[in-house]
Amino acid sequence: MKITIKNISLIAMALTIVACEAESTNDAQVTASPADQIDLIILGDYVVSMDASGTVIENGAVAVDEGLILAVGNAEDILTEYSAAETLAGEDRIVMPGLVNGHSHAAMTILRGVADDLALMDWLTNYIFPSEVQFVDSELVRIGTELACWEMIRGGTTTFVDMYYFPDTIAEAVDSCGMRALISATVIDQRSPDAENAADSVQKGIGFIERWKGKNSRITPIFGPHANYTLNAEQLQATRAAAIQHGVGISIHMSESPFELQYSKDTFGKTSVEFFDSIGFFDGPTIAAHMVWPTDAEISILAERKVGVVHNPTSNMKIASGISPVADMLKAGVRVGLGTDGAASNNDLDMWEEMRLASFLQKVDRMDPTVLPAPTVLNMATNGGALAIGLGESIGSIEVGKQADIIQVAFDDVHHIPTYDVVSHLVYVTDEQDVATVIVDGKVLMRDREMLTIDTERVRSEANALGAKIQAALEQRNR
Repeated sequence: MKITIKNISLIAMALTIVACEAESTNDAQVTASPADQIDLIILGDYVVSMDASGTVIENGAVAVDEGLILAVGNAEDILTEYSAAETLAGEDRIVMPGLVNGHSHAAMTILRGVADDLALMDWLTNYIFPSEVQFVDSELVRIGTELACWEMIRGGTTTFVDMYYFPDTIAEAVDSCGMRALISATVIDQRSPDAENAADSVQKGIGFIERWKGKNSRITPIFGPHANYTLNAEQLQATRAAAIQHGVGISIHMSESPFELQYSKDTFGKTSVEFFDSIGFFDGPTIAAHMVWPTDAEISILAERKVGVVHNPTSNMKIASGISPVADMLKAGVRVGLGTDGAASNNDLDMWEEMRLASFLQKVDRMDPTVLPAPTVLNMATNGGALAIGLGESIGSIEVGKQADIIQVAFDDVHHIPTYDVVSHLVYVTDEQDVATVIVDGKVLMRDREMLTIDTERVRSEANALGAKIQAALEQRNR
């Protein structure tokens, strides 16, 4: 007989039938194939996916393997199909994407409370900039960033965009704690803790980007030019050119305060967004923090140029910068996320607070309680925030193929009894103390409120010791 593919297949089928008949004859028990072995299963009373359809799954589960979301569905189905090295119980737990903090200065946790109740430029020029020159070094940045990571993980933030000095130190701290971050190399035209001027900042930023680009899937190096009042047009263009050359994005403060608007008009003859657009600054990925004062024409520019805007309601309120027209920007198709800003101007890193205040500010500003409802604000802190910072394809929602950046929120505290609408409770009730478990890239960073990747007692001790030194120096300086 001539051997062909068809013959081989027929022979294999025949052998299989014979084997099965033999097992049946010997009364052997036939069992189903074992469930596929994976890394992690996350259970919850509800899975709030934050996908485009707003899918919420009751008695849901998420299967995770090798850092990716493998399956999302009913808990019974997931547990039947997969077995996991670790399964996280879901009673009184809501499973949702980790929060995205689109603008922060993480190491400024060490300067929390150093200067309060001041206008932006007074706060910056007379208190913060001098304090940074005096106190900020690589060691402060390490301790402050670890402290911030502890606070953010504790509150359910899994990704943040940072802008501060000594970016290599920040990256090392983020790598160690297991979070995901876009880390900006600060560019500013003045003597700073890690550079002499704008040109020096750019060159050192290039070195940082070359060292970290592609090194770690959780860490994305970018440039962080400070603002149009601390850099001139040529310096801003040079920073964008360097970003384009090295294939990275930019995060910048933009249209933040009345001072900036007036400065831009007096110096450049244009409002802030119009000025940036006129010099080609939006020719690459841009994250614009604050965006409090855009005109209708500028909002159209932001939408057309796909600028990611990060709204910082607490900081904007505390420094009296104004109320951002978030509803108008969203209506125009602008990508808008949420951020905390730094702990020196907030004074915490609680994204749940940002969600509530973002919604309430728009409602009272418009005198319309229907503006910025809970689902919209939750999206700004998750999927919409990921899109605003350029990571929408990989994080921000619980969907198959995305990175497993997931949190469990406990709904067993008194303020969640009873619960009629899960999304409403997540936005209007939940606080950072409710977060139970945090996972980034499929790795558990906090389990049942126990930190697993940060030595919290060491960080507490180091931060308190450093704070005591700064306090003593400030008292001496103020005498």
